[in-house]
Amino acid sequence: MAQGQNLAARVSADAIIVGGGLVGGALAQSLAGLGLHVAVVDRGNPQDWLDGRFDGRASAVALASQRFLDAIGLWSAMASEACAIEDIRVSEAKQPFFLHYDHRELGDVPFGYMVENRHIRKALYGTLNKNSNVEFHAPATIEKISRNSGQASVTLKSGITIEAPLLIAADGRRSRIRAEAGIRVTQWQYKQTGIVCSVKHEKPHHNIAHEHFLPVGPFAILPLRGDRSSLVWVESDVTAPAIMQLDDDAFLAELKKRFGDFLGGVSVIGPRWSFPLSLQHAHRYVDNRLALIGDAAHGMHPIAGQGLNLGWRGAAALTEVIYDARQLGLDYGLEPVLEKYERWRRFDNTLMLAMTDGLNRLFSNNLQPLKLARDAGLAIVNKLPPLKKIFMGSAMGLAGDVPKLMRGESLRARG
Repeated sequence: MAQGQNLAARVSADAIIVGGGLVGGALAQSLAGLGLHVAVVDRGNPQDWLDGRFDGRASAVALASQRFLDAIGLWSAMASEACAIEDIRVSEAKQPFFLHYDHRELGDVPFGYMVENRHIRKALYGTLNKNSNVEFHAPATIEKISRNSGQASVTLKSGITIEAPLLIAADGRRSRIRAEAGIRVTQWQYKQTGIVCSVKHEKPHHNIAHEHFLPVGPFAILPLRGDRSSLVWVESDVTAPAIMQLDDDAFLAELKKRFGDFLGGVSVIGPRWSFPLSLQHAHRYVDNRLALIGDAAHGMHPIAGQGLNLGWRGAAALTEVIYDARQLGLDYGLEPVLEKYERWRRFDNTLMLAMTDGLNRLFSNNLQPLKLARDAGLAIVNKLPPLKKIFMGSAMGLAGDVPKLMRGESLRARG
């Protein structure tokens, strides 16, 4: 991976990706596997990703996403740090009904894996650093973005102008590129805050992920390696700031009220994080010489842990669309070609956004009629194996029109 030089210059690439995070970086590796020269522009310093300091944050990697990461050469660099999710248990506060997903009902593969973000970042940058088809311009500030009928270009504060047939926005929910393209978004706030941290516990978790629904929002306990778990704790915007300001002992006391004692004694390890929860969906994913990916295209409630997985699914789909276009000798930066990517991903993303929004609204309340309906629903689904298998396939990322790279299949021209 070559580093962009701070000299006034004009650089050509086959694709420009603005945003070198977990989705943008994976897409860069995926496109480079097609033989494309990819320029990645990011505000941060990718060398920091090699630091590997524990910060308490982790991500769920669905089985289909693991296959994608493996197909593009990233998984082997993080596999030793991954913890398999073999069972999922869904329950509601103070209710005897629950829903249990057992991976053995579908075969001998797990639902997915939990991996600390630091290990994903380190694996991503370490792999990209060896890839001669990827050029990082980071840390970098963008001065100007332009697109015309023939190409897209990004001019950096350093004086470098990068030109390519396609510009890909992987610059997050507040995407500058999306805004400058005039692409509107549908969005709303949930009046909820997500609190994230990791804990150490006395008893083993046996690779079980717990989704515990409380009146204010879900409380997820997700297995990590070494008798540790990652927590995604949803609170109202009213109470979350006060919880975040508690000292360590008081914070742990509040956590234990929700965590329970089924894993023995617990202690918080590493820092805690919080972020506002919202839904956001771009009205379009593509324009001439432009494609949106990851959070620039869609952002959802973390209730199902699928946000990052949908970003990787989009990366796999866009890679396949570009591959098919090149096989036919088509200009993959033209909007009519890119519309295949949008058609492919929009329905799936809309369905997942609606599902997570509906689940949050259904469970994040204390209304008695809805409580009865929820309890009945959990009990019914738990007793219907065919319906359970549909939900389990979705959790694995195997539902719908799955890109080849997420099915464990290679694109023929990949090196």
